[in-house]
Amino acid sequence: MAKITVGEKAPNFKLVGTDLEPITLSDYKGKNLILHFFPLAFTSVCTEQLCTANGDDNDYASLNAEVVGVSVDSPFVLDKFSKENNLNFKLGSDFNRIVSEDYGVLFSGDFAGMTGFSMRSAFVIDSEGILRYSETTDGKTLPSFDKIKHTLANL
Repeated sequence: MAKITVGEKAPNFKLVGTDLEPITLSDYKGKNLILHFFPLAFTSVCTEQLCTANGDDNDYASLNAEVVGVSVDSPFVLDKFSKENNLNFKLGSDFNRIVSEDYGVLFSGDFAGMTGFSMRSAFVIDSEGILRYSETTDGKTLPSFDKIKHTLANL
């Protein structure tokens, strides 16, 4: 599994959006980007993570930042999840698990007989594509939204 370090260039990525259009890092050039990886749509902690990010949207906009949620769910599941939760940012499918692997957050252990999903994590990438913040949690804990905002405020 890849290990990326704060201060390094963030790995480029290509996700499949809910509209089946690609979502790439270069789409956000000149903006700060928060990538929220989450294990599976429609689970309680994942819903809380993304709804919290959704509620912080005004703060992020004032910090020249946008959010992209990332999971291994299909784009069709993510579309339904986004609509049911009124999310105002893009969700990207990493169905082939390439981006999760590149960012070092592909779960390879065993959780209730399941493996191969994204670990709950958050990354802040600055407007030049440099990784400025990285956090992977135990899965039950949300990423620190305060630390994300603090990082963005100091860019």
